Amino acid sequence: MKDQVQEFINQNEDEMYKQRRMFHRVPEVGFTEYITTYQIYQQLKGLSFDLFLGEDVMKADTRLGVPDPSVLFNSQERAKKFGVPDEFLDMISSGMTGVVARLDTGREGKHVALRFDIDGLPITESKDEEHLPHREGFHSTHSDEMHACGHDAHITIGLQVAQFIHEQQDKLTGTYTLIFQPAEEGGRGAKAIVDQGWLDKVDYFLSSHVGVKDLPVGTLGLSSSQFLASTKMDAEFRGKSAHAGLEPNEGQNALLAASATSLHLNGITRHKDGTTRINVGTIRAGSGRNIIADYGKIEFETRGETTVLDRYMEEEARRIVQATGQLYNVETNIEVKGKAINVACDEEVMSLVERAVQDGRYVKNVVPNVPLGASEDVTFMIDHVQQGGGKATFTIVPSPLAAGHHHPRFDFDERTLPVAIEAFLQTIIEISKS
Repeated sequence: MKDQVQEFINQNEDEMYKQRRMFHRVPEVGFTEYITTYQIYQQLKGLSFDLFLGEDVMKADTRLGVPDPSVLFNSQERAKKFGVPDEFLDMISSGMTGVVARLDTGREGKHVALRFDIDGLPITESKDEEHLPHREGFHSTHSDEMHACGHDAHITIGLQVAQFIHEQQDKLTGTYTLIFQPAEEGGRGAKAIVDQGWLDKVDYFLSSHVGVKDLPVGTLGLSSSQFLASTKMDAEFRGKSAHAGLEPNEGQNALLAASATSLHLNGITRHKDGTTRINVGTIRAGSGRNIIADYGKIEFETRGETTVLDRYMEEEARRIVQATGQLYNVETNIEVKGKAINVACDEEVMSLVERAVQDGRYVKNVVPNVPLGASEDVTFMIDHVQQGGGKATFTIVPSPLAAGHHHPRFDFDERTLPVAIEAFLQTIIEISKS
C-alpha cells in the first residue's frame, strides 16, 4: 500500500496546508477548545468513525487545572459568535472539550491508538513581517492565545490519518482509536482520558511532535527520550490586611510570604541521582503601596529526570511553602494543576516504524532518538498501554524553526506535515500486516 500512501498525500497536500492554517487562526488554551473541537468534529462526521464527545471523552473529576468558570463561559460565548451551535456547545460545556474517533474494520487485528493534542498557549503572537503566519494572513485572531507549539500541525496530521483510514478501511485490519486531546500544555488532559478507558487493551500506541529540534525537513526520530516528570502547582498565601503606616504590626504580609517562598524554592538542593528543575512562573500579590497584602499567589513547577526525582522536588517544594507560610504567620494552600511522568519508548515499535518508512518519499533520514528534554502528559497514555502489555512510541518530526517553542514567533516548516503523515500511515499499514 506504499503507493496508496504517496498518492493520498500528493492529492491532499494542499488541503493539509489549508487545514493547518485554519486551526492556527483560532488557537484556544486548554479546556476552552470549543471552536477547535467543533471544527475537528465537522471534518470527522462524514467519515466511518464512531465519534465521542464530552463526558464520553474524559472523566470530568480527574482533569487537572480546569480554568475558572468565568473563563470557560467567555470562551463558550466566543465560540457562539464564531458560529458553533448551542446544541453542540451543550455537549462539551464546562471544559469537556476534545474528540475521540473509533473505527473497527470488522477484521481481526491489532488495536492501534493514536493521540493528537489540540490546545494553544496563552501567548500573544508576533506581528513581525518576518513571521510567516502574519505575513501570509493566518495570524491568530484570538488576542493573547497562539499555537506556539505546533498543535495546529498535530490536529491536521490526525485528520489526514483519519481520512486515510476511512478510505482504506477495506484493506486494513483491527481497530483504530484516534484521540484529539485537550489541555496537553501544563499536563492536564491526558490522565482524564486514560481514566475513561480509551487506552485499555491497546496493542500499539503512537503519538508524535512536530519541531522540538531544528533539523532539515524529512528527518524522523523513531522515538523520544528524556521525558521529564513534572508537577505543576499553585500556592496561595492568606494573611491579614493592615494600614502600612498606622498599624503595620496588625498585618500578616502575604506578599512577603509569596516573595520569600519564590526565592527559597529555587534553593532546593538538587539530587545526586539525576536532573531536577524548578521554576516559579508567576507571582501576584498586593493591592496598594500603603496596604499590607492579605493575599498572594505563585504558580510554579517541578521537574525530574524520573518520576521519583520529581516527587522529591515536589515534596521539598511543599515543605518550603508551608514553612515559609509559618515564618510569616500566613495560611497556605497548595493545589496541583498539572502532572506528567517519565516513560521510555519501546524498541519493538521503533523498529516497526523504521521498517515502515523505508524507501519513503517524504521521510528522507531516520534517527533512532530525538531527546525531548521537557514534559509531556502523553506519558500517562504510554505508561497505561505498556502496563497493559501493549507497545508505544513517541516520534519526533524535526523542522527548521523560526523561533523556539512557546515563543511569539514560533513557526515550523509546513513541509513537515507530509513527513509526519507518511510515517503514521506507513506504520499503520505495517501493523495491519502483522
